[in-house]
Amino acid sequence: MNYTLSYIISTKNRLPFLKILLENLLPQLNANEEIIVVDGNSTDGSKEYLNDLFLNNKIHQFISEPDKNQAHGWNKAFLMAKGTIIKKLIDDDVHDIDAIRQCKNFMLTNPEIDACISNCMEADITNSAIIGTTTRLPWFNEWKSGKTASFTFSDVSLLIRRSSLSFLGIFDTQFKMIDWEYSLRISYLQAKIAYYTGYNSISVATPGNVTSTATKKLFKLEGDIGKLKYNYKGDEADISFYSRVKIWIGKSYYGLRNAKQIEKTISPMPDEEVLRKIYSVYYQKIAELNRISKLEFIY
Repeated sequence: MNYTLSYIISTKNRLPFLKILLENLLPQLNANEEIIVVDGNSTDGSKEYLNDLFLNNKIHQFISEPDKNQAHGWNKAFLMAKGTIIKKLIDDDVHDIDAIRQCKNFMLTNPEIDACISNCMEADITNSAIIGTTTRLPWFNEWKSGKTASFTFSDVSLLIRRSSLSFLGIFDTQFKMIDWEYSLRISYLQAKIAYYTGYNSISVATPGNVTSTATKKLFKLEGDIGKLKYNYKGDEADISFYSRVKIWIGKSYYGLRNAKQIEKTISPMPDEEVLRKIYSVYYQKIAELNRISKLEFIY
């Protein structure tokens, strides 16, 4: 089977989020698209849930085994992908499949494009009423005009041409902030990147995400490496605000959840029924925003 698009997912012990993601994706799946899931040996029922989907031909490729780190799990999925275009789906984020297909179709029509990114929405599961938007377009334009050697963006919106991986590479297993390093790397390599002015994803900050284990010392170390290696001058978003929110939530929820000060500033993790209602709103919001936005590709 020749797939035009591979959706890749790397997950561990995130069953409620994983269910919501796949229940949204599966009914929309086209015959020329595949789903690949790499599970990091989950113990919360994710492994059994995914294996059942695999045995019933709902997902195309599935493995469950321990990972060395975040990049290791995602890299397995990259190497398993068979599609012309690869889209990383993060289990606790929201992804607009129609917008993703717009990006995929543009890349198929323009085979010189290595990667495509888009505007993004941002949300915080502990304060679900607030949904914001963010853009990297000004920094993309500066990079495109040659004013900067590299720029940063989140991989939540990123699509990659599989044949370009031999040039761009996969995630660096030495980095915690893997999308930060990858964005600097491929822009420094002068990859042909297209920018979609629509929104193909919502970054949702949730307790227990991988970034919540990062420390200030690690941020500084990785930041210094990125600036030196990729001639990155900084743009007041060395580590995005969204990433900082993710880290704060994770540390607050797991490291200080019994402290009275945290009880006043962070609400408990919603149960699955509440999560479904919150995510239903998120899916509606991103679809609505794409309907009223000016949608174009810049490259």
